[in-house]
Amino acid sequence: MTPPLLLVAHGSRSDAADAVVQEIAAAARARLRAEVRVAYVDVRRPSVLDAVEGLAEAVVLPAFLASGYHVRTDLPAQLAMAGVDPARFVLTPALGPDPLLVRAALARSAEAGHRIGDTVVLAAAGSSDPAALDEVRTAGRMLSEALGRPVRVGFAATAMPRIVPLVESLRASGVRRVSVVSWLLAPGVFHHRLLAAGADVVGAPLGAHPAVVDAVVARYRAGVGAVRTAA
Repeated sequence: MTPPLLLVAHGSRSDAADAVVQEIAAAARARLRAEVRVAYVDVRRPSVLDAVEGLAEAVVLPAFLASGYHVRTDLPAQLAMAGVDPARFVLTPALGPDPLLVRAALARSAEAGHRIGDTVVLAAAGSSDPAALDEVRTAGRMLSEALGRPVRVGFAATAMPRIVPLVESLRASGVRRVSVVSWLLAPGVFHHRLLAAGADVVGAPLGAHPAVVDAVVARYRAGVGAVRTAA
C-alpha cells in the first residue's frame, strides 16, 4: 500500500494561506492517487499530533522554502512527541530551495508584469537561522542563473537586508524599475510587506503553481523509497 503524504506547513491566521496549502494538497492527491493530509507546526490546526493519528507510516514533507528552526528542530520534535517510528515516518528535505520553485516564482513574476531588464530582488520571509538564510541565497543564485542576470536577496523580517531599505537603496542608486520575486509559499503578513516595499512589480506567492506540485510529488516519491527501504 502506498504511504500517505503528510504535508506540513507553518500555519497562519490567514484563511487565504490555509486555502493555498489545501489546494497544493488536493493537487498532489490527484497526481499521486494517495492519501494526503495537511498539518501545521504552529498557529493553526490540525497539528502534527492530530494529523498522524491512525497512520502506521507516512512521508512527511515540510512545506517550507528553507530549512530553519521549524524544519530542523520543531517538526522532528513534534513527530517524536507523537511517538511515531522514524523508520516508518520518513521526513523529507524542505520543499525549497528547488529549481522547480524558481520556475514557479518566475511565472508569478511574469504574471505581475516583470520586464526584461528589470532589477530583480528575490524576497523571502527571513530567519534567524544562518543555514536557512544560506538556502534562500541558493535560491537567489538559481534565479540569477535562470534569468541570466544578477539577483539581489531581501527579507520581509528578521534577516538583513530588509526589503524596504533594499528597494530604497536601489532607487537611490538610479535603478528605474525594481521587480520583486516572491519567495513565499502563501499570502499573509510577509507578502503585504513585499507589496508595501515600493517596487514596480511584486510577484504573487508561489501558491499551487503546477511546478510547486511537481516539487511536492518529487519529494514524496523520493520519500516513499526511504519508507520502503526501512520497511
